[in-house]
Amino acid sequence: MVHPLIPQLESLARPLAAQLGYQLVQMVFHTNQHPPVLRVDIRPLDPDRETSHADCEAMSQALEVELDRVDLIPGQYVLEVSSPGISNLLTSDRDFVVFKGFAVEVTLDPPYKGKAVWSGHLLGRDEERVALSLKGRRVQLPRAAVQRVALSSETD
Repeated sequence: MVHPLIPQLESLARPLAAQLGYQLVQMVFHTNQHPPVLRVDIRPLDPDRETSHADCEAMSQALEVELDRVDLIPGQYVLEVSSPGISNLLTSDRDFVVFKGFAVEVTLDPPYKGKAVWSGHLLGRDEERVALSLKGRRVQLPRAAVQRVALSSETD
């Protein structure tokens, strides 16, 4: 369950991250820890760069100033800024550019042409379609039906 402050915190952090040259990937507020932990995952807007310690430090310092200014979070908490690491799920436009040509598994609901799971090499996506290469044959899956796209080790 998403903490009720997350939408407000994201609306504060997202433009700040962009101004610093980062993409805000995720924010999670762990209130079951003492003190609570606000975890912020960022990555550089430049797809050729990895997230560095200096990136995390710069975002942490800038976000800390803004969080203190707006005072949304009552009491003490810990702010952690880090890299999201590598996930096998593709979600952002950047993921679909970076992993073009990689083997993926696409899950659809409703199924397309009677098939709910398609495996192939990612060609890209646009507003309407997710394109795959299946043994050299281009298949365009309806993006509205795509439930998940995950990196896979093999294709059919």
